[in-house]
Amino acid sequence: MDVARVVLVVMWVGLTLYALLAGADFGAGAWDLMAGRSRPGMPRRKLIERAIGPVWEANHVWLIFVLVVLWTAFPGVFASVMSTLYIPLTVAALGIIARGTAFAFRKAARELWQRRLFGGAFAISSVLTPFFFGTVAGGIASGRVPPGLARGNIVTSWLNPTSILGGVLAVLVCVYLAGAYLSDDAVEGGKPEVAEWFRARALVAAVVIGAVALGGIAVLRWDARPLYDGLTGRALPVVVASAVFGVASLVLLWWRVYSLVRAAAMLGVIAILWGWPLAQYPVMLPPNLTYLQAAAEMSVLVATMVVIAVGVLLIAPSMAWLIDLQRRGLREGESPE
Repeated sequence: MDVARVVLVVMWVGLTLYALLAGADFGAGAWDLMAGRSRPGMPRRKLIERAIGPVWEANHVWLIFVLVVLWTAFPGVFASVMSTLYIPLTVAALGIIARGTAFAFRKAARELWQRRLFGGAFAISSVLTPFFFGTVAGGIASGRVPPGLARGNIVTSWLNPTSILGGVLAVLVCVYLAGAYLSDDAVEGGKPEVAEWFRARALVAAVVIGAVALGGIAVLRWDARPLYDGLTGRALPVVVASAVFGVASLVLLWWRVYSLVRAAAMLGVIAILWGWPLAQYPVMLPPNLTYLQAAAEMSVLVATMVVIAVGVLLIAPSMAWLIDLQRRGLREGESPE
């Protein structure tokens, strides 16, 4: 395996971690929006606060990791994406900022109207951010980001059928992933009635995802034929695996096997994420810019891998400790503060 491919795989691992961790945080914000009025929704919102802290903002380290690796190892692709898709990327960045600010301010607010205001901002930005990230993925996958600075249309590159499909699926997957996590977290925290609330709605979300995914087949066949051919060709086993894990997580959720629901949902998301690069490999920017053509010089790639190795040794133990604190806090019923 050449060094450029190793860097590409490592970068995609970082993107996968961002989807599994920060994606669930975005979904938790969406559930916060649907948790109900102040009094009946309070136990659900308290669980959400405990479930996403103290790790939630730290999860953005994986997004920073992906952007830095892309910028360093594949600078031409980074420049093309950033200069063509700067509108949805800017909105997503503002959503991340607004989400973090509103979540922090809601905890400090004393008046009910203030908590509602900040809570609404937290929840809405939690929906908009993954949607615009999904439109970015759709624009790249459908070949609307040509190599070069601002070569693509700054509007139709992300406002098109494949991008809209990507945005909707991104929000739905985040919602379902968070629902699966929160059901398990509620059981661990000794709140079975809260777990039932999340379980019932996560089942509905899973059905909606299935319907949108089936409809998305026709969208891709019409609007992004090369991607459709790749997903139904080389990447078909991974696509089938994503469907199998999705159905398995749905069945396990129905049976209330919450500990396994979490694992099955994660595996389903992993299969979805890895199906895309496998479908268009070795191309990074469709229709024909390969990762080898886009890669930086060998010395840069080697230095990047060395820095990544050192960074993993420094960051991984801290992230593992934070996640352990989160799980212990849920089991012991502690406040996230």
